Amino acid sequence: MIPTVQDDPLKTIAVELGVADLPEAQLEQVIAGFSEVALKAATLAVLEKLPEGKRAEFATLAEAGDPATLQAFLDREVPGHEALAGAAVAEEAKRLKESLAA
Repeated sequence: MIPTVQDDPLKTIAVELGVADLPEAQLEQVIAGFSEVALKAATLAVLEKLPEGKRAEFATLAEAGDPATLQAFLDREVPGHEALAGAAVAEEAKRLKESLAA
């Protein structure tokens, strides 16, 4: 079987970001850096909508590492948090593409 872009998530992300032509080591660095920035942007976007009195509870749940509990908390406290996070990641992807094109 010939590998396709769909078989390799790294290649899929690289294509989306417009960096698929980079050498693999550099590609991994770019994607790792982007992933960190995107995660921070998504988290900040959600935290901005989270009532201030709930932020300590969010931090406790996040540190506990139970995704289902954290998901339920966000569903309850920040309706539409997935869309907020997705928009933040999309904006970071756009910035990365623009910076690479410059």
